Amino acid sequence: MDTQRKIIHCDCDCFYAAIEERDHPELKNKPLAVGGSADRRGVLTTCNYKARAFGIHSAMPTAHAYRLCPDLIVMPVRMQQYRDASAIIKQIFKRFTDKIQPLSLDEAFLDVSDTNLHHGSATLIAREIKRLVLEEVGITISAGVAPNKFLAKIASDWDKPDGLTVITPDDVAGFIAELPVKKIFGVGKVTAKKMSRMNIETCEDLQGYDQVWLIDNFGTFGARLYNLCRGIDEREVSSSGARKSYSSERTYNQDLVDAEDCVEALNVIYQDLEDGVAPHLEKYNIKKVFVKLKFNDFTQTTAEKSTTSLSLEVAQDLLEVALSRKELPVRLIGLGVGFMPPEQNQLAMFEDQENHVSPTAN
Repeated sequence: MDTQRKIIHCDCDCFYAAIEERDHPELKNKPLAVGGSADRRGVLTTCNYKARAFGIHSAMPTAHAYRLCPDLIVMPVRMQQYRDASAIIKQIFKRFTDKIQPLSLDEAFLDVSDTNLHHGSATLIAREIKRLVLEEVGITISAGVAPNKFLAKIASDWDKPDGLTVITPDDVAGFIAELPVKKIFGVGKVTAKKMSRMNIETCEDLQGYDQVWLIDNFGTFGARLYNLCRGIDEREVSSSGARKSYSSERTYNQDLVDAEDCVEALNVIYQDLEDGVAPHLEKYNIKKVFVKLKFNDFTQTTAEKSTTSLSLEVAQDLLEVALSRKELPVRLIGLGVGFMPPEQNQLAMFEDQENHVSPTAN
């Protein structure tokens, strides 16, 4: 691990809900969510911490959220306002570095290794970013500072909301040893339970196994586990590399047993995808949309369509195609887009796009 790197991960706190509170001050300190209406079988995209105290969370049906908290205030999604706020935040980031990797409208990695601003201190830069976002956008943002992306992302979530957590190179060994394995990105509930049965609860426990054993037990992910449990992550903050696709997916604690449940879940994922894709549309054109399902027997299928735009209607049509392939409950839904390489964007303007649904399943 290059200990000279200084990476900041910035993540806005309850972004949509925070913008609504900013624009409607009378809603502050009240349980608030953003999403669809209950009478239309809507679902929530996010909620504030007051609402979370009642057990409310994103992807929850709005009607169920009202049962948990009758006083809940649900605001409709106002995507343009969120994009406008995101654009201001991105400009704030650019005051400190050009090495920015957006992950969504409200989240990004920054590499400030080469800057001399604030005496070259990533901690002081993160603190200044937090101040500027609050002053110019009117919301709070949490930040994590660390020698690599993996640790910076964990740090930003460590003390939410409005947090700033710093992991110095000297702190890495002690911090990572006590870190629960479930905090490692990619370790979901199934993998965490499997590890627990092996008495693996922390990264220090995981460090007791060599790479061959980890690959034998966790497949190709085992090689990455070997590094991450030691706090090693050599990935660069990529601000210019060509991106081939962007997707969002969710695994559900309880299998989705009927089509209506799947449609509701897809609608939430669609909002996440739309947010995540937005920063990339300045550089890339969409060439396809795809839906991925994993059934409760762990088989997968993917349906895709060649198209130059993302729409909920296309996503729902693809979901219907994918669901028709097996009459089984669904444990995972994914939705994504494929991008054209930048050099093909101009050519695409003169090409007819063939629309079709892929007949293959995997």
